[in-house]
Amino acid sequence: MVKTSKILTSPVPGTVVAPIHVYDEEQQMKLKELGEYAETLRLPNSDPYAIWEGRWLHRPDTLPRYMRAAKWKLEDAKKRIQGTLEWRREFKPELIPPEEVKIEAATGKIILTGFDLDGRPIIYMRPGLENTETSNRQLRHLVYVLERAKDLMPPGQESLMIIVDYKSTTLRTNPSISVARKVLTILQYHYVETLGRAIVVNLPRLLSFFYRGISPFLDPVTRDKMRFNPDLFELIPKEQLDADFGGDYEFEFDHEEYWQTLIDVCGIAPDGTRVEPTSAPKTEALPSLVLPESPDLDADGSPLQSSR
Repeated sequence: MVKTSKILTSPVPGTVVAPIHVYDEEQQMKLKELGEYAETLRLPNSDPYAIWEGRWLHRPDTLPRYMRAAKWKLEDAKKRIQGTLEWRREFKPELIPPEEVKIEAATGKIILTGFDLDGRPIIYMRPGLENTETSNRQLRHLVYVLERAKDLMPPGQESLMIIVDYKSTTLRTNPSISVARKVLTILQYHYVETLGRAIVVNLPRLLSFFYRGISPFLDPVTRDKMRFNPDLFELIPKEQLDADFGGDYEFEFDHEEYWQTLIDVCGIAPDGTRVEPTSAPKTEALPSLVLPESPDLDADGSPLQSSR
């Protein structure tokens, strides 16, 4: 096996993305109603964040994820999407400058590289490599990585995998239960249906109390996705599994190369915006939300015009 500092930014060739969600006529109608409701919540076009809110709302997976999380109960889905819109306006996850959170990636405590058998991007978390004091910047770094994982998802994939490796973790480096609650709130309420699998490995007895402490804050869906010390070869191709876990991917972390690769592959500008050309917010009303079966979107979240 050859050692490499290059991260894996695409799945193994031939990977079949799963699961693929198909919606019946009744579900499509509920998606349409949710979209119409979301339109009433939109920021005015004069707001600088309006263009980014539009991009998020126009993603093909946004409305379906919130309806699935609400188990197709429309009123619940409305409350959920309103709550996330309010959070995103405050947090602005699309506009986190890379330099703001770069120091949090210095030790490789959170690394985005590789894909599972279903094409989910993999985020490795190693609490034992914690290098900073508890702060809001730690949460912003996590959200930055979640956004980059969304960028790397192959077409049709809506979820990701998280592997938490507790090797070398101590009481000092392990996150507090209060921090864990904040992370769970972000994942469970504002990245609904985004966690596909949560894997925990090398958990020492000393830290078993930690999972007992956060258990009350795990919703049943998240709890069902958690696995402790599973056979990773059943979930991840050997060539994309870190050698620390028996895979063939001999990854050697290089902070600068890792960070720059994510920036380049995802097209992130120094201010957190996109390198790709984006038009300024239009003065007229932004278009209606696009449902999953609709055409692709341009850079500002508007449907692409047909050439026919």
